[in-house]
Amino acid sequence: MLRKSLILLALGLFALPALGEQSGSKPADCSQLMAWVAGGVSNQQLKRRVEEHGISFVPNAAAAKALTTAGAGPELIQTIQTSKVVPDGADASCPPRLALAGEMIRQKRYQEAQSILQKMVTADPGNASLHFALGYVRQQQGDWDQAFDDYSDARDLMPSFPETHGRLAYVFYHSGDANSAIAEARTALSLDPNNAEAYRYLGLALFANTQYSAALHAFRESLAREPNSAEVYYDMGITLRDQRDMKGAEAAYRKAISLNPQSWEAHNNLGVLQHDLKNYDGAIAEYRQAKRLAPQEAAIRNNLGNTYCDKGDYDDAIAEFHELFKMDAGWERGHDCVAKAYMAKRDYESAIDELKLAILQNPTGGAEHRVLGQALLLLHQDKEALHQLLIAVELDPDSPLAHHYLATALFGAQDFERAETEFRQAARLEPTASNHYYLAACLMSMGRYDDAMAELEIAARMEPSRNLYRARKEELLKLMKASAAANLP
Repeated sequence: MLRKSLILLALGLFALPALGEQSGSKPADCSQLMAWVAGGVSNQQLKRRVEEHGISFVPNAAAAKALTTAGAGPELIQTIQTSKVVPDGADASCPPRLALAGEMIRQKRYQEAQSILQKMVTADPGNASLHFALGYVRQQQGDWDQAFDDYSDARDLMPSFPETHGRLAYVFYHSGDANSAIAEARTALSLDPNNAEAYRYLGLALFANTQYSAALHAFRESLAREPNSAEVYYDMGITLRDQRDMKGAEAAYRKAISLNPQSWEAHNNLGVLQHDLKNYDGAIAEYRQAKRLAPQEAAIRNNLGNTYCDKGDYDDAIAEFHELFKMDAGWERGHDCVAKAYMAKRDYESAIDELKLAILQNPTGGAEHRVLGQALLLLHQDKEALHQLLIAVELDPDSPLAHHYLATALFGAQDFERAETEFRQAARLEPTASNHYYLAACLMSMGRYDDAMAELEIAARMEPSRNLYRARKEELLKLMKASAAANLP
């Protein structure tokens, strides 16, 4: 549906305004203001609009009550009550149903609000502000195709209203069409150069195009006009983190939280940032705050569980993921973390169960197959372990661990020649003393003592403090002497 609407948009870009179109620069009537408030236009933006263009209705107590119910704040109400009234013959009423829809939206009862607004649009299909409010409700429910169509109808009916172009920019941003988002945001700014929301959407579109410096400039322009926008600070945090400016990103997220302490998204993203910095305690604190604010958000619990895992709090990790899986039976991620926790607790059977689930969700995950192979080896299920480790090496041929454990499985099966090949691959990819030592052990089992001694010499030079390597060298020297003596005529 969105694609069809995009075609209509392209055809309409150069159309002349229809006679009798609604003007975005005329004095606002009560219905328009209520719809715009309900549709998420900021009180500050509407306050400025009323100051510039006036209103066309008498702002009596009944109007103030209706507007307040729809979501207007005290400062906007005061501006409306002191504004110049320019009657234009339009309907001066403040529809109670529209006030109720605004109240439903503020309470996140979007289906109820949608039902009210759809009936109002059906009764008055030429009302641009109603289409705008309905588009916002669709947007809040994630129905981007329908939101696009509703915003497009609003734009066609009132093309000079900048907020509609801004919302279309946001829809384009969410659909992955950054260039169209930039174009719509710039159209909004050409109509209203001081539109903070349009600067925000421009910033998001530029961010999507990886134009980070330009995006940050747009966000700062938005804040210059509405300095208390938690959403813009949140967006800046995302952009700065992608630029690897961790200090700046943290400051932006903390500012967003100070402006809106109920923003679970900001707490969650600050937790991700702290995790990036390996400040696991700080990350856990933020995730817990986010979880308190939004206990049904599975992504928060997933992030919290993974952080417990990385910190080594395995019991907490298992508990968090079990709670998540119980809450959301369809949640697919996290089984690898739970498996890691069970491996650390040496509960290999439970780890195997989790790894099999992880592989079902990610069959091409080399690490999952490799760890499953490790667990199977520990339970002496050698044949299946070998099968999993062969898959792991095929999926991730550059993994020294995969080659090492495959070599270990082959060695256990007494397939020494193939084991040697895999041990050499592990030592080539990761030339550690340990890998050279295991290669030496394999060569010793094959009776290739000179080659084994060469590998032990390498291991001993790399880690001269390890007594194990010296002891194996002495053992090997004894074997070499015994072998030489046995071969004397």
